[in-house]
Amino acid sequence: MAPATTSTTNTTTTTRPTSKKLRVLLIPFFATSHIEPFAELAIRLAASRPNAAVEATVAVTPANASIVQSLLERRRRDGHNAAATVKVVTYPFPTVDGLPEGVENLGKAATPTDLARINLAALSEALMRPAQEALIRAHSPDAIFTDLHFTWSTDIADKLGVPCVAFNVMGAFPMLAVRHLVMGDVAIDHDGAATVPCFPAPRIRIPRAELPDFLRRRDYGASNQVHAMQAGCFGLAINTFADLERHYCEIYVRQGYVKRAYFLGPLSLQHQPSQTTTASRYINWLDTKPNHSVVYLAFGSLAHVSDAQLDKLALGLEASGKSFMWVVRAAERWTPPEGWEKRVEDRGIIIRAWAPQTAILAHSAVGAFVTQCGWNSILEAVVAGVPMLTWPKVYEQFITERLVTEVLRIGERLWPHGAGLRSENYQKHDVIPADDVARALIMFMHPGGSGEIARRRIKDLASKSRATMAEGGSSHNDLHRLVDDLMAASGASSFSRL
Repeated sequence: MAPATTSTTNTTTTTRPTSKKLRVLLIPFFATSHIEPFAELAIRLAASRPNAAVEATVAVTPANASIVQSLLERRRRDGHNAAATVKVVTYPFPTVDGLPEGVENLGKAATPTDLARINLAALSEALMRPAQEALIRAHSPDAIFTDLHFTWSTDIADKLGVPCVAFNVMGAFPMLAVRHLVMGDVAIDHDGAATVPCFPAPRIRIPRAELPDFLRRRDYGASNQVHAMQAGCFGLAINTFADLERHYCEIYVRQGYVKRAYFLGPLSLQHQPSQTTTASRYINWLDTKPNHSVVYLAFGSLAHVSDAQLDKLALGLEASGKSFMWVVRAAERWTPPEGWEKRVEDRGIIIRAWAPQTAILAHSAVGAFVTQCGWNSILEAVVAGVPMLTWPKVYEQFITERLVTEVLRIGERLWPHGAGLRSENYQKHDVIPADDVARALIMFMHPGGSGEIARRRIKDLASKSRATMAEGGSSHNDLHRLVDDLMAASGASSFSRL
């Protein structure tokens, strides 16, 4: 395989006419945690050249269009003028037996069965490719940005003679760990864990129950297709930055896993979070709290948590004595223990709707973030400089946790190692006792404790995250290099940089 390169050599056979614009079409997977980074990337691409030289369009199914539109509106209010130029187009979601009409996002799945149906549809070339290919042909873009799930995108791009960039929204560390586990066909050792091969120190070990299901079954078909697609693409873009995952970014280039690599994050970085009416309510409450005194808890839009576990979390928060702001998925339909809300009303808020997470994390009152280790949440915590207590739930989150706790050391596990079984199947995941929740919060947030040490490390990364996105920073440079490469490959006219 050819090594990764920073050259602008044209690797396509396009005969498209020269254009004054670079028209890019971005196609995310059916989860908000994928859709929003794609929309953020569209904004950054549109803002990368003067005179609107880059025209970005995000393609989603109808039920997901509002997610893109809402983010674009928030960014426009934040002063990102390029957000107003990003277009949104739709293509049909396939009919799936048993899946309710309009359920086209993993976060809207009412049951794990519905979630599995969406996943199966998304990974089915027979179901997804026809509509996506028709959309691409109709819009005739100069370049395509595809989610890793849509492995057939490279074939479509090759037929049309346009470059196709794979966009990874999950970070270099977890994706490389999975790749190396697959490449090594790693077996579970006598301690019931797998060691990620060919990784720099520290050694990364994952218990069997915490591995993604396909790795436990050693069913590598879909994963191999993703790796082949990355190798065949024009290049791979990742929502990360060099100072966060330097060794792992270098592996992509050094090992020649991709033709070109671009590290563009953190794409969600914003200096002045929007102050909507909803956000102001929470910010006003945080204004009444001392610095670093509030714990913020949010577990993303995908993970299902049992009522028993939610009860223990509630009682643990109460016992800790800490102020808290806790996002509970509306789909949980959970009722707190009797009398609990009254007992904590002076120091706790439950959010059951959309939460302005970046604005909350940016507030000086927030001292810890209890997170499921979704990549977007990790980046937002890094930008805000808030140390984390980790409680992974599904997919690659258990692997990402190791980056936070063992490599970067900007957080700790909520539940001590060996205390009980953790699994991406929430029904098999042991219930974390309320006493353990309270103990973790008290120890982590104690003055002079481990949380303060983690805060110093993550504050340093926060400074580096801002520097990397500023003019001359590595992510800023990679974004412009990506646009230059695509313009050269597509035959679009070159424009001077901002």
